Amino acid sequence: MDSIQFGMSPDDVDASTPAEMTPLFKPPSVAPEAPRVQPLCPPMTPMVGSVTHSSFTMSNQPTSVGSIPAFLPPTPSVDTSMPVPQLQNIVSTVNLGCKLDLKQIALQARNAEYNPKRFAAVIMRIREPRTTALIFSSGKMVCTGAKSEDLSRLAARKYARIVQKLGFDAKFMDFKVNGWVQNMVGSCDVRFPIQLESFCLTHSQFSAYEPELFPGLIYRMVKPRVVLLIFVSGKVVITGAKEKRDIDEAFTSIYPILKSFRKH
Repeated sequence: MDSIQFGMSPDDVDASTPAEMTPLFKPPSVAPEAPRVQPLCPPMTPMVGSVTHSSFTMSNQPTSVGSIPAFLPPTPSVDTSMPVPQLQNIVSTVNLGCKLDLKQIALQARNAEYNPKRFAAVIMRIREPRTTALIFSSGKMVCTGAKSEDLSRLAARKYARIVQKLGFDAKFMDFKVNGWVQNMVGSCDVRFPIQLESFCLTHSQFSAYEPELFPGLIYRMVKPRVVLLIFVSGKVVITGAKEKRDIDEAFTSIYPILKSFRKH
């Protein structure tokens, strides 16, 4: 069979193609994809607590007081092993404001004794608080044995009331704790043995130690002016104080010295 030729070139076909024959749907134009840049190093994770540009912003607003962390000063070291001395005896005086018949008081009062040949005062005792009173004919009274200043005042009032009930016009006058307390005695136990011989040699200016006469070392402190009785067992007695703070101050001063002479 002979081939059929239409006698048209490809250019003639394109030129003669009607517009209706062009396709109605055209695919949307796609922008060319930007080339990807390979990072030179991997991204770094910010450290905990580091400041980033996004979190660090300058602001003109005042910072609230609550947002500022409070500064706590360091707590001073305290020697918790140091014991606290306890009061053992307070000697105080009071003026009853009248003359007294000591024989009558000794005969009528309970727990009272009077021997003028041995001592020119009535010795009276009560159980609560456990104290002893020395009552003189001039109206002066000395109260001893109380464990605190308040108990000494309470005991002195009770003795004055006893004298009142015996028919005397006794008053409670001139009892001033700071001015009339004559002697305070405190005691403490450091709970370790002490080298009294070495202590006395090192502090011979203030110490006296004669174990044949007295088993304790006698230490006379200048400030505060008190006397300490120090025993080899670690017991310490502080006498001659006018106020409780004198006992505390004296023991605070002597305790480091006692530790340096501790028996091992």
